[in-house]
Amino acid sequence: MKKQYISIFFFIVMGSLVAQKTIDKIELQTSLITPKKVTKIKEGHYFIDFGRAFFGTVQMQSSVAQTEPLTVQLGEKLKATFAIDDDPGKNIRYQKVTVENLRENQLTTVELVPYERNTTGAAIMLPDSLGTIIPFRYLEIENLKVPIEAIEIQQKAVHYKFNDAASYFSSSSVVMDSIWDMCKHTIKATSFTGYYVDGDRERIPYEADAYINQLSHYSVDSEYTMATRTNDYFIKNPTWPTEWLLHTVLMFYADFMYTGDLGPLQKHYDDLKIKTLMDLEGSDGLISSKSPKLNQELVSKLGFKKANTKIRDIIDWPPAQKDTGWKLATPEGERDGYEIVDTNTAVNSFYYYNLKLMAEIAGYLNKKEDAILFKNKAAITKQAINDKLFDATLGIYTDGIGSSHSSLHANMFPLAFDLVPEEHVKTVTAFVKSRGMACSVYGAQFLLEGLFKNGEALYATELITNTEGDRNWWNMIRVGSTMAMEAWDVKYKPNADWNHAWGTAPLNVITRYMWGITPLTPGFDIAQIKPQLGGLTFSKIKVPTKNGAITAEHKIEDNETTYKIELPENMEAEFVLPDNALKISHNNKKLNKNETTLLLEKGENIIKVIVE
Repeated sequence: MKKQYISIFFFIVMGSLVAQKTIDKIELQTSLITPKKVTKIKEGHYFIDFGRAFFGTVQMQSSVAQTEPLTVQLGEKLKATFAIDDDPGKNIRYQKVTVENLRENQLTTVELVPYERNTTGAAIMLPDSLGTIIPFRYLEIENLKVPIEAIEIQQKAVHYKFNDAASYFSSSSVVMDSIWDMCKHTIKATSFTGYYVDGDRERIPYEADAYINQLSHYSVDSEYTMATRTNDYFIKNPTWPTEWLLHTVLMFYADFMYTGDLGPLQKHYDDLKIKTLMDLEGSDGLISSKSPKLNQELVSKLGFKKANTKIRDIIDWPPAQKDTGWKLATPEGERDGYEIVDTNTAVNSFYYYNLKLMAEIAGYLNKKEDAILFKNKAAITKQAINDKLFDATLGIYTDGIGSSHSSLHANMFPLAFDLVPEEHVKTVTAFVKSRGMACSVYGAQFLLEGLFKNGEALYATELITNTEGDRNWWNMIRVGSTMAMEAWDVKYKPNADWNHAWGTAPLNVITRYMWGITPLTPGFDIAQIKPQLGGLTFSKIKVPTKNGAITAEHKIEDNETTYKIELPENMEAEFVLPDNALKISHNNKKLNKNETTLLLEKGENIIKVIVE
């Protein structure tokens, strides 16, 4: 596919949640993409497939003039093999416009109509000079009077700077490869504002969306300015769900670990302390959004500046979707029947993880007293969660104080955040596995993390590659989307769009947990590589870092696994060996089978492992 890249600098006018405007200089790129396939429907009517959806518009240049108007349709979804769906759903995009004429050898850009919701208010707004863009893959042209061969037709795609060659992944699973490719494309295509936004539905940054977007972006490109810009945005532009606010520390911590830059932590340290919501902590070490401590002063400290912000606008998420009037597949929506009580397990699991990370952040900033404070508070909160929110009879967590219900969410978050005592890991993981994918596309991030961190790599891999039913990533491909969707299917969220980067959990989980490639020290001076490759018989991966790319591959023959790992200059890596290793060699040197880790150095490392 022929592509042309045009770098453009412009000022983006950003509408904040406080009804103010700020200006930031951002570099975007425009890619001009030629059609994958052009099909003649009938005389003057053509169907064009660009292969993948991008945010943008269409530009045409004809060597022959046409004075009569053309009808042009753009869309994300088909209703038949060569027909764009003109009624695709509430937020799946389609537009039909008229192009007045084609002038000889002059460029014609299709002018689209903006959607009010994602171009006003708190949306990240693009400059008028860029025009209106929408996500689309398909194009139909009608009333064409000149030969189609006389026209150069291109998808004018807008995205942030992106290095396609910075990463790759392939394996013995065709399904996994397809999902990884879809997720990587999602990261590139949804970068069209220069911020991590929710998708096309609102074009607003939300903390939970942005966190998953950030982890996936780091997994495919060593470009960190977009994350830093988005993190800065959230300091003064928070969103209202309690759980979303509690992602802020996670985002800043991830940024530090991948970049090694202490600047954002130093600049916003006091803000991050507030974002932990520790001001809502009760005497038992747990927090509640119903606390009387949630007053107007705290709301202002959190960054809410809107004059009419109500204290109770900060709520535990998700709300009771059964009360929205939506026709949902299940009345509780995507929360597995989670009972929202005043002091609940999901929120407090996030709170504990915030305290744990803040102890590390304080340590890196040499704030010794705060490091001790946060470490102690984390220990108290962890104990309270396991004392008050754990059902010892069943061996699983309840949804919160006063609840007798246990949901997937109340158990997957403690697994993901290392809250589960070793003696209860077996019963909690068994319960989690019994629930399947009973969470949203967002929740799947933490479900997969918890499984990989607790010895369930094979089951987690099966969830990623599942093709049965519709609660999986394969269903997104099956229904025709080329980007990750906001929900598993529109029946689970009727206002869902087809371009939500929070659906890219497999991308960063494959990198960070299945292959286990993460920064062990800030800035990736030392990496950790802890493969848990499930049922794959071979795979290869390229992971970008600020110090250069890590490339790795594995292959299983008989009962021997061979790993080939190449590290860039100025990097070492700790390779974590499987617990059941019988024979180990590193660059043809035999090692003691009791070794748990290997220190890898720059250049090529060949590791052979035979397991029991």
